[in-house]
Amino acid sequence: MARAKQRRRGFTQSKRLSLLRPEHDRAVALADEVSVLIGWLRDDILAVAGPDHPTRCQLFDFVVAELDARQSRCPHRIGPVVRALRNQRDDLLAFAAAVDQQLAAVAQEYEVSPAWVRELLAVSAADACCPATWQRDAQLRRRLGSRYWGLREAVAEVASETVRASSVIENLNSRLRGYFFLRRHLGGAYRDLLRFFLNHRRFARSEHPERVGKSPAQLLTGCSHPHGVELLGYQPFKHN
Repeated sequence: MARAKQRRRGFTQSKRLSLLRPEHDRAVALADEVSVLIGWLRDDILAVAGPDHPTRCQLFDFVVAELDARQSRCPHRIGPVVRALRNQRDDLLAFAAAVDQQLAAVAQEYEVSPAWVRELLAVSAADACCPATWQRDAQLRRRLGSRYWGLREAVAEVASETVRASSVIENLNSRLRGYFFLRRHLGGAYRDLLRFFLNHRRFARSEHPERVGKSPAQLLTGCSHPHGVELLGYQPFKHN
């Protein structure tokens, strides 16, 4: 429209612009709604500090249902997301069940209510510069007394050990995939040999200098072992 007006032909684009503006407004409104839903999913449902596992499942289903209700407005983008979330809900929220068990164990150890332990986890993850966080933290200190610092350390340990992503197993799969082309069928004997090789093969290089020249078995047990070939009962070839 701006370029057409420079040529004094703005009227040629006015009808097209009037048709595109409502479509633009609908697209922006949809993007805002999806952004809110994804924000709830990321910051509340899939966060380490959040509600218990059953509540997360209900909230997860609500978000998926809301996305599904908007699928017809952008099926090629929203449709695959809805299907992926619906099929992977249990896997995505598996960490929450583990967190519930760990927090219950901490509460039992310190003889406090699990609700206070979960509140302490939420306060630990909240913005430390927010005055509301200070007020919640002060209330916890008064309520927990001398148990506060011990509980805080225990809760911090639970949060640090919680794994929410599949990156660890994906890393392992990427390392194993290079060996799968050798055989179409992976029998038990081949898997045992591959496990032995990976556990006893020494690292030629590593980002951690203390690992260079050592195998995973050595690093795990702290004990040295002969070359993998010798462990299999063979004599390694050596240059004279």
